[in-house]
Amino acid sequence: QLQIGGDKCFTFDNIFNESSAQTQVYQHAVKPLVDAFLEGYNATVIAYGQTGSGKTYTMGTAGCDDAKLQEEWGVIPAAINDVFRSLQSAPDKDDYKVQCSFIEIYNEEIKDLLDAHSSKVLSIRESADGPSKLYIPNMKLEVVHTPMDCLEALDRGGASRATAYTQMNSQSSRSHAIFTIHLHHIKQQQQQEPSSHSTPPPVPGTLPVPAPAAQPIVIQSKFHFVDLAGSERAKKTGASGTRFQEGVSINAGLLALGNVIAALGDPRCRSKHVPFRDSKITRLLQDSLGGNSRTLMIACVSPARSNMLETKNTLNYANRAKNIENKAVVNRDPRSRQILELRQRVKELERQLKIGGGGGGGNGEE
Repeated sequence: QLQIGGDKCFTFDNIFNESSAQTQVYQHAVKPLVDAFLEGYNATVIAYGQTGSGKTYTMGTAGCDDAKLQEEWGVIPAAINDVFRSLQSAPDKDDYKVQCSFIEIYNEEIKDLLDAHSSKVLSIRESADGPSKLYIPNMKLEVVHTPMDCLEALDRGGASRATAYTQMNSQSSRSHAIFTIHLHHIKQQQQQEPSSHSTPPPVPGTLPVPAPAAQPIVIQSKFHFVDLAGSERAKKTGASGTRFQEGVSINAGLLALGNVIAALGDPRCRSKHVPFRDSKITRLLQDSLGGNSRTLMIACVSPARSNMLETKNTLNYANRAKNIENKAVVNRDPRSRQILELRQRVKELERQLKIGGGGGGGNGEE
């Protein structure tokens, strides 16, 4: 529980102060989502707060160079290492593919940070599976085989992200960034030995019935790491010209996100219509807010008394987000499941043909 200003109390799942280490934040808040992601759940971590409050540092969106100690790694590098450590220790029969993507929303335009040479603006499309199933055509999905491959992609994308100097932050993020890990995992289940009590003895003259083969489980899950640009006041940042226009666009996106959170999580503002389409960031986070995902919001605040108003706004923002109820389920690939069922059916038909002597059995008499 956190009390601020002597008149308002906030209750959150975890509260970390300025002396908390990066590893504490990861282990207590983010590690459970990594475990769920490996089990087949979608997961999302959103860092929100005013400019200069430590969002990019906490998330590790700027990458992880050799000069940083492991204790200083942000959420993303720590999660990448945990994901690959778990996958590499999986049984040899398991098969998996890991891909990553990295985009930014700059002035309401989506840009691919892993394809720095392309100036093409990306768009959001709805899948044939339904309006909540969104995808971005032509977005680069990079296959990564090791944690170093994934960290290299993170470093490369982070270096291409739009940043600029303001009076509150010398490297202020001027865009919302989303780094995503995509996992396709085929888990081989161990075949159980049939019980002697439950298996009937074979009928004389017939082939024994083989034990049903253990069907592999095919899961497809995504982990979004969202580093939002910080809310800012032009009076404090001293922004003008291009920087001022960027700040207007940033605040407009955060306002749209706040309206979505209020519609989903604030009992006084709940309505049937949720304005996901008001901005690109809310559209992309549609499944993460009230949908099929396990979502965590990290609210970064400044301890300075001069930032008291922004700190209260951030905590109110996070408090409303805490009331959102998601409906997360394990994402099994339906097409792969159908293929596995058809293969099992073919095996069963082949077995019946062998028992029936090829299916053309008869004595030749009419």
